[in-house]
Amino acid sequence: MSNTKLKMGMIGGGKNAFIGAVHRMAAGIDGQIELCCGALSADPLVSKESGEQLGLPSERIYTTYQEMIQKESELPPTERMNFVSIVTPNFVHFDPAMMALEHGFHVILEKPMTFTLEQALLIQKKVEETGLTCCVTYTYSAYPMVKQAQQLVKEGRLGNIRKIMVEYPQGWLSKMIEDGTTLAFWRTDPEKSGKSGCMGDIGTHAAHLAEYISGLKITKMCADLQTFVNGRKLEDDGNILLRFENGATGVLSASQVASGEENALKIRIYGENGGLEWNQQDPNTLMVKQQDAPTQLFRAGQQYLSPIAKHNIRLPAGHPEGYIEAFANIYKNFAGTILATSQGAVPSEELTDFPTVADGVRGMKFLETVIASANSDQKWTDFIA
Repeated sequence: MSNTKLKMGMIGGGKNAFIGAVHRMAAGIDGQIELCCGALSADPLVSKESGEQLGLPSERIYTTYQEMIQKESELPPTERMNFVSIVTPNFVHFDPAMMALEHGFHVILEKPMTFTLEQALLIQKKVEETGLTCCVTYTYSAYPMVKQAQQLVKEGRLGNIRKIMVEYPQGWLSKMIEDGTTLAFWRTDPEKSGKSGCMGDIGTHAAHLAEYISGLKITKMCADLQTFVNGRKLEDDGNILLRFENGATGVLSASQVASGEENALKIRIYGENGGLEWNQQDPNTLMVKQQDAPTQLFRAGQQYLSPIAKHNIRLPAGHPEGYIEAFANIYKNFAGTILATSQGAVPSEELTDFPTVADGVRGMKFLETVIASANSDQKWTDFIA
């Protein structure tokens, strides 16, 4: 394996696919990763055209993921891909991920991790058996100021955490657009998305962010899910009361029918000594509030930030870093971890700070618990163990 660069294969993400392009941009930012092959679409012609547009060698543009994984595994170690990025809808996550792990390849998966919890647990077991690295892209935890927020909580700046409020309103599904929009079609189809719509798509991001910053696990929930658009098969709105392991309470709200909203993910955490607030649409600012002192604004790029926040910043203060860079932080740390372990070194705390297979499983358990709670007559439902 190269000491400086990893070779990436991609499954899905062909031309006109939004998230595939995001992954490729993010993977390339730091010069640690190069795209070497792909099975970029279930349509062989689209896969070929996409690979040609990306400048891939013709012999490494594959028509199926099975062909790609098998043929790549037969190449010399110095030539084959080192890991695969799977950017398909979640009903096409399990089989390629398992096959990649079985053939010795590390894996990056989009979220939700799988179609069912059972599949997620099988992938986790395979990762443990093989010792390979599996990452699930809960992107919002990779913003530098989110990492700064986590550090402030760890240091006890807020005191004992009492209240966590996280919301993710979007408006793009306010109308029935499924028939004309591929992104909407599969996300609202239970045959492709699974048991959950809105919560599976964005609610899992909110839950992961709450646990990541606070360091606390959700233990109970009381969920109310609604489908506002007539004819839609999965929920497009939901509100959840939360209880955390230290006794803190919380509220999680996610909606894709909040007309006029874009991606207004926001989290507020309050402890006995103060609170903090972060807004994804102003990602370079972290507000820290105190009872008897002025509010502080922490800004990306400044020297007073924690080492882990600085590790995930590329630009001087005042030069905004956003969604692509947050994605790139996941790829940078994932790649750095693989390179370190391949050389017999122990990766640093900064490098191992990315969402793992355990986070992916936790996300699937969150969804199962949400559905169980929404369908229950009981007020509180225990988080699935």
